[in-house]
Amino acid sequence: MVDGSRSGKESAVNAGDLSGQDARETVCPPEVRAAIVAQASRGGKQPEEAGPTERNRVTSGGVKGGRKVNASSEGRCEEEPSGVFRRAGNKQEGEDLWEAHKAERGVWSEKMLVALRNGVKGNKWFSLIDKVRRMDVLELAWEKVRSNAGGCGVDGVSVECFGKDSQNRLLAVKEQLERGTYQPHAVKRIWIPKPGSAEKRPLGIPTVRDRVVQTAMRMVMEPIFEHGFAEQSYGFRPGRSCHDALRRVEELLKSGSIHVVDIDIKGYFDAIPRERLMEKVEEKIADGRLLGLIEAFLNQKVMEGMESWESEKGTPQGAVISPLLANIYLDEMDWKLAQVGIEMVRYADDIVLLCREAKEADQAMEEVRQWMEGAGLELNVAKTRVVDMGKTGSHFDFLGYRFWRGKRGNLRRFIRPKSQRNLRERIKPLTKRANGHSMETLVAKLNPILRGWYGYFKHASADALEEVDGWVRNRLRGILRKRRGGRGRGRGMDNHRWGNGYFAKLGLYSLIEARAKETTSLQ
Repeated sequence: MVDGSRSGKESAVNAGDLSGQDARETVCPPEVRAAIVAQASRGGKQPEEAGPTERNRVTSGGVKGGRKVNASSEGRCEEEPSGVFRRAGNKQEGEDLWEAHKAERGVWSEKMLVALRNGVKGNKWFSLIDKVRRMDVLELAWEKVRSNAGGCGVDGVSVECFGKDSQNRLLAVKEQLERGTYQPHAVKRIWIPKPGSAEKRPLGIPTVRDRVVQTAMRMVMEPIFEHGFAEQSYGFRPGRSCHDALRRVEELLKSGSIHVVDIDIKGYFDAIPRERLMEKVEEKIADGRLLGLIEAFLNQKVMEGMESWESEKGTPQGAVISPLLANIYLDEMDWKLAQVGIEMVRYADDIVLLCREAKEADQAMEEVRQWMEGAGLELNVAKTRVVDMGKTGSHFDFLGYRFWRGKRGNLRRFIRPKSQRNLRERIKPLTKRANGHSMETLVAKLNPILRGWYGYFKHASADALEEVDGWVRNRLRGILRKRRGGRGRGRGMDNHRWGNGYFAKLGLYSLIEARAKETTSLQ
């Protein structure tokens, strides 16, 4: 039972106690931010060298300042300076408070945002649970959960089923949160195939009800921590994307930071020490009820079939708040590395350090190793390595891309082989040679996959995109060849019989053609 057992002085008053009336009068945004990766999570504590006062001074303008809220920011050029403490600075005059602090209208009032900007007494927020359990906040949280869809949890209630009686279900949740009796369900564990492998990986599915409550919690908590997160962190933060992190890596490489430390944390999301994580959360939140609710979700049981158990470490699988909690835990490391002048790009637990000298790279890796040892985490020695990107043929993988140093010294971006295998595993079941679908039907099924894939990998080299195009066309040629009575894959005269123009007339999406059109439109 969630009864507010954590040490939070809810009777104390600060800006967090401000009425939510202003927020209720505002209009909710029309679009809902989609989940990026179902199984992902995030992570920090302020380092001793930079206490709360100093960090508030540095970040009073909000984390990213003038960055746009739209997370899909490909095509934009980085305009920020390249220093380690890259902050956009103070908000521009007249800038929207909600956009500046990445807060949800209808959840955060203007008075609360002003208090966040100016700083609250003791740097801690009280009386936040009343925002979480407000009916309008729960309704907004439900809309986000419904938009993201997803499977049903251990209670068997699907998103569709929840929606048929959502008002009564939300009222029941609200009453349980008010009484302090809300109890999370166990997380259902299923096993899904690993793309490109015969192995399987576990996937956690919380109940729809729990996802609604966690979404409400995240909307209330996120601006408080987002306000102080280090600039080097990109993963699962509002207004930031994988492309922003990739652009920053390329920018640093081209500026001469060619000694790369590719960091891998061993089982990060399952290894976070919960007591230390709660201590970091309590540095900014002093609402005992909310803290108790966070703990209840951290201690959720896991159920697989008829068996259930409770893990002692880590954030809950599939939980909406796991990305935020994981970012909170790693934020201390982000600031520590920044203070000693180490350039880093972190997307959740995908981390690269970029240094100008080999000696600096070795020292940086040691800094990370020592911090993780003290934080109860462990480097994966087998996967952590130092790469000299000044040498021809050297490479490292980051967020699905492979950064490669060419023979002429040029830096190129390819598609990581594992990412290519993942795409092929998705397309192969649709393009088996023995199938009864027309070419038009197959193209209609393939195009959404190819279009979405290009949206992410559009910055790869033209050679990599052409390779994918050719492979897809050959899969389709194999089908046509079999229908003519031939055997094996499409080859030889098949390339002339069903040339590229044939598939273009069918409307098959071409990655290289999409690149050409986009390049032309930018000229």
